[in-house]
Amino acid sequence: RNTVDRKWGGAYLTRDFFFRLHETMADNTVLIVGRREGRIVCGALNMRGADTLYGRNWGCDTRFRFLHFEACYYQAIDYAIREGLQRVEAGAQGQHKIQRGYVPVETYSAHWIADRNFRRAVADYLQRERDAVGDEIEFLADFSPFRQEG
Repeated sequence: RNTVDRKWGGAYLTRDFFFRLHETMADNTVLIVGRREGRIVCGALNMRGADTLYGRNWGCDTRFRFLHFEACYYQAIDYAIREGLQRVEAGAQGQHKIQRGYVPVETYSAHWIADRNFRRAVADYLQRERDAVGDEIEFLADFSPFRQEG
């Protein structure tokens, strides 16, 4: 709740969402928690695919320096290595992720939009966005911490 309040957002992950997640995807849910004096102070929600751990959401009730990166990135990587997964997908956004080895890549998502006119408008926008995202990925490649071939 604290993270939602600090980010001026809405709590779209409701209690009902977590009950449904447990009922339908418990075996694919990986929750990384941080504790202080025995009390949970943060959590990172991840979903496990066949060969990938997908980082999805993070929350913390108090500010702790570097805790976000520990829970969301370093512990996720550690889990993936232990479990023999091929990759950790840290989610969209965040140029700060590049210096931690998460270089931008194109991702795929599918959505069905019922209204035909709105569907066309969204498709038009997405084409322009696709071009812009490609340009940004190309630009950000120069900031990768990994050695470039060629």
